[in-house]
Amino acid sequence: MLEAGLIEPPAPTADVRAPGAQAGTAPGPVDARPEPRRGLLAAIIVTLRPRQWVKNVLVVAAAGAAGALGRDHVPLRVGVAFVAFCLLASGIYAINDVRDVAEDRVHPRKRFRPIAAGELPVRLAVLLGVGLMAAGLLTCGLVRPLLALVGAGYLALTLTYSLVWRHVLVLDIVAIAGGFVLRAVAGGVAAPVRRSRWFLLVVTLAAIFVAAGKRWAELRQIEPGLSGRRRVLALYTESRLRWILLVSVAGAFVAYCFWAFWVPSVHGVPWRPLTIVPVALGLARYGALVRAGGGEAPEELVLRDPGLRLAAVLWLVLFGLGVHAIS
Repeated sequence: MLEAGLIEPPAPTADVRAPGAQAGTAPGPVDARPEPRRGLLAAIIVTLRPRQWVKNVLVVAAAGAAGALGRDHVPLRVGVAFVAFCLLASGIYAINDVRDVAEDRVHPRKRFRPIAAGELPVRLAVLLGVGLMAAGLLTCGLVRPLLALVGAGYLALTLTYSLVWRHVLVLDIVAIAGGFVLRAVAGGVAAPVRRSRWFLLVVTLAAIFVAAGKRWAELRQIEPGLSGRRRVLALYTESRLRWILLVSVAGAFVAYCFWAFWVPSVHGVPWRPLTIVPVALGLARYGALVRAGGGEAPEELVLRDPGLRLAAVLWLVLFGLGVHAIS
């Protein structure tokens, strides 16, 4: 989960290395700048993690990949589904922060989360989380009853992730990837459009790549035995994660190529196959950032890295031109 709002001054602590510090080096201090406490409204906004909503773009992706966003009512239905999944995700963040409050308070960065920092009362956070999840399911149901079922599955997976899956080797990565896949499925259900198996395979493998990158960054940044360290990290090694990263990114690229070549050329121009170029550039750039230890917050990488933004824009332009040519 994204750590946001590092605002409250930290209490005196022990040896915490700066992110990216290597073993054997002098410990770096955690940001000790004194800053004011957040007000209740600011604490609520931080708990909702609005930056994480970028992940819900996958809700739009399924309809976009099918070229259905220009059809009657599809943009509205998909847009409402996007809002619904933002509500569901924010509700889950609030509940998870309540559950993890004791663990977060001894973590070098997560202790600044509003609930762990004492800026948002636990009871209010629970009410906020439950209310948002209920609102999200209701919004899903307004689009289609089947979408509410997908939303319930997303809630079940993400809530049980905190209880079970995040402590189990490899299954923690698969569970994270499952959340991405359910977002893509939700977009297809909301539209509704026929979902390509190749497209879902691309999303699945790319999500595994992203999830493994998060574990890679966490393994490199946090020293063994440090308080607040994920227990599952003790089961991973860099070699094991390297293999997961290589297999998932290669599989995602191959699956994307099959999906891209499934659509024939339009007026002699292979628009869909041309999108392979920005996909390859984006995967290569993301892989380089992960290798440097920057994969802990993928939504931040996508928003702030110029190379990834350029690849995304290029892909959107080529894909959009292809959809326009077909129509």
